Amino acid sequence: MFKNIILIMMLLSASLYSAEINWAKDYKSGIKQATKENKPVLFIISRDTCKYCVMLDNETLKDEKVAKALNKDFIAIRSWTNEGDYIPEELARYTPGLPGIWFLTPDGKPMFRPMLGFIEKSRFLEALAIIHTEFEKQNKKGNKK
Repeated sequence: MFKNIILIMMLLSASLYSAEINWAKDYKSGIKQATKENKPVLFIISRDTCKYCVMLDNETLKDEKVAKALNKDFIAIRSWTNEGDYIPEELARYTPGLPGIWFLTPDGKPMFRPMLGFIEKSRFLEALAIIHTEFEKQNKKGNKK
C-alpha cells in the first residue's frame, strides 16, 4: 500500500513537472537560442501585480497542452516590467497593456501585432498552431529562393 502511494505521488509530480514551460533565461539568450534552433519566439511582457498576467499564468500557461506545444515548437521568453528585465524598445512602445504577448521571428522581428490581456487556453492553443503553421510556410518560401 505504502509503495503504491509513493508511486502515485511520483507519477503526479512527474506529470506536473512535464507541464513546465522551458523559459529562456532572458531576451537576448532566448533570441540566440531561437536563431540556433530556427524556431519562432513567444515573448511575453508581464508584471507580477497585473491581474490578467496572473490569470494567464495560472489558467493558460500551466496547461499541459500549452506547455508541450511551446516547448516543442517555440522558444519562450518572458520579461517582467517590475523587475527591470530587458524589453526591446519597439515592442515596449507597441504594447499598450499587459500581458503583452508577441510572436517573433528568430531574429526578434514581430510576426503580427501583439495579443493583449488574458487568453483562454483553447484560444491560446489555436494561436500557437496558426503561428507555427505560418512560420513553417515562411521557412519553406525562404528555402526555395
